[in-house]
Amino acid sequence: MEKALINLHYEIIHGDFMKAGEASSNIKKALMQLGVDNAIIKRLCVACYEAEMNIVIHSYGGCIDVDIFEDRIEMNAKDKGPGIKDIELAMTEGYSTAPDVAREMGFGAGMGLPNIRKSSDEFEITSVVGEYTNVRIVIFID
Repeated sequence: MEKALINLHYEIIHGDFMKAGEASSNIKKALMQLGVDNAIIKRLCVACYEAEMNIVIHSYGGCIDVDIFEDRIEMNAKDKGPGIKDIELAMTEGYSTAPDVAREMGFGAGMGLPNIRKSSDEFEITSVVGEYTNVRIVIFID
């Protein structure tokens, strides 16, 4: 099994809008220190921020793990929560189940999952209703 150069782990708390974005910000700093191309950093940070916000808004909490390899970056965002009943519908731009509190703060426009997919070279989403949702992406560095 190939070993990552760096493993990053962030716990994400449901409803904690004050800390939302910290994981993507910290990951950006780490990638900049490694000299990763800015275009790659931007793509990963968009995907990470969207995943982070989805966990804050829609789940009971979860985590984001990022593994940095020489040739790629893998991100896995897993939450505990209600799951997604219809993944195809959830992937539709503009579709949202965000509560009013999130919408009042400017979130919940229904672009999270589509933006994650657009930012990725590889994208996979799995969900079990009543248990979890897991989003896995890969972005190739070279």
